[in-house]
Amino acid sequence: MTAPFTAVVVIHDSAAELEALLTSLERHLAPAPQVVVVDAGSRDGGAALARDRGAEVVERPDNPGFGPASNAGVERARTNVTVLLNPDVELRDAALGELARRAAARDALLVPRLLEADGRVQRTAHPVPGRLSALVPALVHPPVLPSGLRLAAEPWRAERPRQVGWAVAACLAARTELLSALGPFDPAAFLFYEDLDLCLRARAAGVATELHPDLVLRHRGGHATEAAFGGEPFELLARRRREVIGARLGRRALALDDAAQALTFATRSVGRWALRRDASRPRAQLHALRLARRNPAAANLK
Repeated sequence: MTAPFTAVVVIHDSAAELEALLTSLERHLAPAPQVVVVDAGSRDGGAALARDRGAEVVERPDNPGFGPASNAGVERARTNVTVLLNPDVELRDAALGELARRAAARDALLVPRLLEADGRVQRTAHPVPGRLSALVPALVHPPVLPSGLRLAAEPWRAERPRQVGWAVAACLAARTELLSALGPFDPAAFLFYEDLDLCLRARAAGVATELHPDLVLRHRGGHATEAAFGGEPFELLARRRREVIGARLGRRALALDDAAQALTFATRSVGRWALRRDASRPRAQLHALRLARRNPAAANLK
C-alpha cells in the first residue's frame, strides 16, 4: 500500500497538464495522497478543475512566483511527507508512492529519474557547482571521459541511488517538517534555480540530495516557461544561477562556475559548428553569461 503523503502542485495556465497529472495520480496510487494545488494567477480554469477532482486549492491571484507559491502549498500539508510536483509530471506506475515512503525514513531531499515523452533521460541531477572538477567535462566531451569521471560530471546517468549536488525540483520528496524548516524555497526568488538554492541550503545544513533512478516518472520539461518567455530566457537563467551560487557558495565558486559554464558553451558552439549543426543555442547561452557578468549586482556574494 502506498505511504500517505501530500502532493503540492503550483499551476499557472497549466490546466491541461494538471488534468493529466491528476489522472495519473488516481490511476496509480491507492490510497490517494492529499493534493494541494496552488493557483498562481491562472486564466484557464485550472483552479476549478483541481477542485472538481478533489484537490485543495490555494488561490494566489497575485502570482508571487514558483517559490512562494510552493511554500504556501507546503503550509497546507497534513502528512509527514510532502512531494513537490510540477503540473507537467505524469506517473507511469506507483513509483511516486515509493519515493514518498523512502523520504519518510530520513532527513534528505529525494528525487526520481525523469524521462522525456520519447523516453530519453532528463538531465535533472547535477554535481555541486563551482568546483575545479567542473572544468574537466567543460573541456572534454563527457562521453569520452572514463566512466567514473563521466558519472561524477553527469550524475543523472546513475543507475543506482546516489547523492548528488543538486537536482531539478520538478518532483522532490522530503519529510514535511524538513521542507518547512528549509523554507522550502527562498520567498524573494520569483522564478528559476529555486531548486539549486534549496539543495545548496540543505547541503549546508547537512541534508543530502539523493537521486533514486530506479523510480521513474515522465516530465514534459520547461515548455511552459518557454511559451511564457517566447523561448528560453537565457539572460534570466544566467543571472539567477549567478545569484544563487554567489550567495550560497561565494566568490571563488562563482568564478569557477562562470569559467566552467563559459568553456562548456564555447566548446559546444565550436563542436556544433565543426559538425555543421545549429550552434545558436550555446552561442546565446555564452552571450547571456557575458551580459550577466557585466552586471556586478547580479550575484549577492558571500
